[in-house]
Amino acid sequence: MTKLAKGEILTPPGTGYIDSLTDDQKKKLKEVWSIIFDIADSGEAIIPSDMMHEVEKEAKSADGSQSATVQAAAKAGWFSENKSTKAEADAKAAGYGSGMAKVSLADLGLSVDKLRPILWDNAMGDHPDALLLRFIRARKWNVVNALNMLFKAFKWRIDEDLPNIKYSTDEHLNAENPKFFEQLESGKFFIHGTDVDGRVVAYLNVRLHYPNAQPAKTLETLALYVIECGRVLVQHPVETVCLVFDLKGFGLSNMDLGMVKYLVTIFEAYYPESLGRIIIHGAPFVFWGFWKIIEPWLDPVVASKVHFTRSDQDLVEFIPANHLIDNYKSGLDHYQYSYSHAKPGENECMDDTEAKDKYVKEWKDTFWKFEALTREWIRAGTPAAGPSARSEEEIEKERNECAKELRVAFFKMDPYIRARNMFHRMSPPVAQPDGSANWVYQN
Repeated sequence: MTKLAKGEILTPPGTGYIDSLTDDQKKKLKEVWSIIFDIADSGEAIIPSDMMHEVEKEAKSADGSQSATVQAAAKAGWFSENKSTKAEADAKAAGYGSGMAKVSLADLGLSVDKLRPILWDNAMGDHPDALLLRFIRARKWNVVNALNMLFKAFKWRIDEDLPNIKYSTDEHLNAENPKFFEQLESGKFFIHGTDVDGRVVAYLNVRLHYPNAQPAKTLETLALYVIECGRVLVQHPVETVCLVFDLKGFGLSNMDLGMVKYLVTIFEAYYPESLGRIIIHGAPFVFWGFWKIIEPWLDPVVASKVHFTRSDQDLVEFIPANHLIDNYKSGLDHYQYSYSHAKPGENECMDDTEAKDKYVKEWKDTFWKFEALTREWIRAGTPAAGPSARSEEEIEKERNECAKELRVAFFKMDPYIRARNMFHRMSPPVAQPDGSANWVYQN
């Protein structure tokens, strides 16, 4: 049985998502939002110090040791012992007394002016709660752990200049990253269709990859570009994707442990709760030696989602035959991947500054409305709400409607701030103007 830290809970089946929160889970979500607002408004927040110390206890195993992941996080996070002690001292100096801890964005190398933009940029067309809940579930409903993870992800997105990658034209990215187009054209990594559970499927044809044939940074940029382009194709209520690692024809020259480690790291630390299924297909004997190295890198929850398939027919258990490309014997879809380069004039909207300013303002007005409703939702049922306050149910209804308005506003703004990509260019387009995805199967 998994031993849990004080205050930590596992997510019961069927709960933990925006449509299925228990009362305790809703309370945790409110706590996360409340601290985000405090720290976004002033750059710091006051947190009960027992929360801080619970994380220290949780970080240690039974023998008192710490994993490499925890050690790395503790160096810069809120929950290293020195920082927890300092946080309590800072709170006391500020007049908050014992039992409280004062933490700041500076502890994580962030600043107030960057926090709110990167939060909303990360949410894109999702319900904002869905973004936060991924981090909360990944840290087993421990509020401080979830916030620590979330803010580290924000800092990483700033350091990696994710907005540049996700909004730029592919010509610009090719100019910055040698052999970028070559990677896109090779078919080593592409997205097509959905699996039996409605998850978007990403195929990685490992036999087409040679580690030294392109700069490592180009591969990292490619991975982030495809992830950011593909994530808007994930449709509610589905929140995860299916990865197919096709190892047919795999040889020693194809193995790239550095890239595997990179993918493991970013999905675990920066895109948590995004992997629903991982299929390792047609692994030859030579692969199993590498698997002994790779498997310990995986979080146990992620490792539990790995499935090994040998024959093409085995894939139909996870991907419907009419969705599975006919490169596999059991597949009925005649789809053939080819990369579509930019079309003349496809990004004209980005030069229309008047329209861009209009739609950006509408989007910002809507997220400010969502923030105001969220603050009201947090206060609901408490003395701070006041005698004439609305009921929590009434606020929740309006707040969820506002989240839908926020999605609409984002996709109205989208063509004015984000260059079109391969999913907009396909015939017919997969990425639709309203943010929906239209997969066409050639059966």
